[in-house]
Amino acid sequence: MDNLPLLLSRIQFAFTISFHIIFPTLSIGLVTWLTVLEALNLATRRPAYRVVFDFWRKIFAVVFGLGVVSGIVMAFQFGTNWSELSRMSGPIQGPLLLYETFTAFALEAAFLGVLLFGRSRVPPWFYLFSTAMVALGTTLSAFWILANNSWMQAPVGYEIQNGQFVPNDWAAILLSPVLWVRFPHMLLASYITGAFCVAATGAWYVLRDQYRAEAQVMLKMGLTFAAVLVPVQLFFGHLAGEYVHDRQPAKFAAIEGRWHDQQPASEVLFAIPDPQNETNRFEIAVPYLGSLIGSGNFHSKETGLTSFPRQDRPPVIIPFFTFRIMVGCGVVLLLLAWIGTHRVWKGTLERSRALLWLIYLSFPLPFIATLAGWYTAEVGRQPWTVYGVLRTADALTPTLTTHAAATSLSVFVVVYSFIFVFGVAYLHRLLRLGPAGQPTPPRVGADVPPPVPPVGAAEASVPPFTSAALRGAASAQRLEARKPS
Repeated sequence: MDNLPLLLSRIQFAFTISFHIIFPTLSIGLVTWLTVLEALNLATRRPAYRVVFDFWRKIFAVVFGLGVVSGIVMAFQFGTNWSELSRMSGPIQGPLLLYETFTAFALEAAFLGVLLFGRSRVPPWFYLFSTAMVALGTTLSAFWILANNSWMQAPVGYEIQNGQFVPNDWAAILLSPVLWVRFPHMLLASYITGAFCVAATGAWYVLRDQYRAEAQVMLKMGLTFAAVLVPVQLFFGHLAGEYVHDRQPAKFAAIEGRWHDQQPASEVLFAIPDPQNETNRFEIAVPYLGSLIGSGNFHSKETGLTSFPRQDRPPVIIPFFTFRIMVGCGVVLLLLAWIGTHRVWKGTLERSRALLWLIYLSFPLPFIATLAGWYTAEVGRQPWTVYGVLRTADALTPTLTTHAAATSLSVFVVVYSFIFVFGVAYLHRLLRLGPAGQPTPPRVGADVPPPVPPVGAAEASVPPFTSAALRGAASAQRLEARKPS
């Protein structure tokens, strides 16, 4: 069999999923945060919450649309490039994707219009309910996708009949412990991504001395949420590592850069893996720590890659480095969230421009961590598509030619690049317009902006261009309050 169509198909799927995943990751986090923000708006009637909500609702709409457009081709690839996977796993993967349509897509279709256009047409309680239903829809979408992928990572609840994986225990599939570790891990990644994008935007406005009241809301909520969520994410990441250790030992050995069985095992902090010679170059390792991380004690025996046949080993370099990139991003985000939250609650964050710059520049890190995590999981799973039972080479469409694979890959690269450039350009325009919906020049003068008042008194002392937005929101809220529920 010609390996080039297989390579091109793998590159195509990696490219399209890498492009697509950044948008649902952000949209899930944003709409969940918008639900909390709208609840605070109804509870406190604070105008800044309404202004910030309306601003981020526009950004969510664009991000959601980009996610839908970029995700359409995902399912088609199963038929064009991976027809054997579709034929063999269709009895399981087909219903899981159908459940996504019946639950997630139905909720999003029913309530997205209310969220985007219906504030003045429905009672306030129903508007909050609609926002929550959109958030639930995006969450359910993530659940069914993770259920599908987790079954491929650790197949359970099936039997093979006539060359197909036929489900015989849906409870085992939907209650798989692997799924219920990976799904929260992905959901938390979305929440953290949304939190840091919101906080980074708030930091940007403070640095430019714009929209100070709204920027305070973004900084305070974004950093506080992140400070709580990042430690929980690290815990679920550890649980994910435990399932890999127990169910995918070759992947775990590749992530650890462990070539030979060790007892006790060291933890490789950094190295350059050399697959040809089955060794690491420039290795920096900590004795005993590998056993503690892998099995919870200092003396366990940990399996190395040489215990597996070469044809059953994953590529080592990619999961080895992407795992460390993911963990490194997580540690940086944790430090920024904790330090930033401490400063923002003390009211001193606005005087630390260096920290504000770090928070502003941190917004790519959650996306990088998410992509690195997916590369670790998916490349580390190789050479299997359905782990242990279906090889990636056997899942490919038998009649796929190199020309067809190269053509589709080229088309996707061009189309997705076009979508990305214009989508990001429009998002940047929305961010520059800001909550007021019109550009305002940054203040020119002192390096350190004047202190921002406490959150409760922010509306009383905001710049004129912010006060106008707040007064408009306050007027709209007073009108809504007079309407009968």
